[in-house]
Amino acid sequence: MKKIIPFLILISAIVIIFISLSKKEQMITVYKDNFKQLPLPLKLHHLQDPECKMVVKDKKYAAQIASKSGKTWAFDDIGCMILWLKDKDDKDAKLWVHTIDSDEWIDAKSAYYTFDEDTPMHHGFGAYKIKKDEMIDFNELKDRVLHKEDLTNPIIRKKVLGK
Repeated sequence: MKKIIPFLILISAIVIIFISLSKKEQMITVYKDNFKQLPLPLKLHHLQDPECKMVVKDKKYAAQIASKSGKTWAFDDIGCMILWLKDKDDKDAKLWVHTIDSDEWIDAKSAYYTFDEDTPMHHGFGAYKIKKDEMIDFNELKDRVLHKEDLTNPIIRKKVLGK
């Protein structure tokens, strides 16, 4: 009998762990059935960026890609979206960014960008609806990310931020 009690306790603990894990919400890497290709409300802390694998915790610097197939991916940093798209055919995809100034989702190609923000993956780009001096457009943002001319590059970081 004394030998059975520790075994029963161990089995009970394992069962409790499995039950608690099965009730926990799992991370989402892609939304499905978004055939209208609209930006979706993000379920923060339950989305995983497909590029950097980080959890999307804030929409401030977030971006989304909505494909014609109905799939939508969310990114914690606009730079991650650009890197993820690098080897993909995106001509029919809708690219969305969350704007800091208007707190809304807009077409990434029509947004204007600062390049000195403290973003989750340190690319440094913040999206804005209204253009101000020294902001860049989407094509320049894309070029800077793909050529590592953003704040992830220590030389650029020192030049832009003095750090």
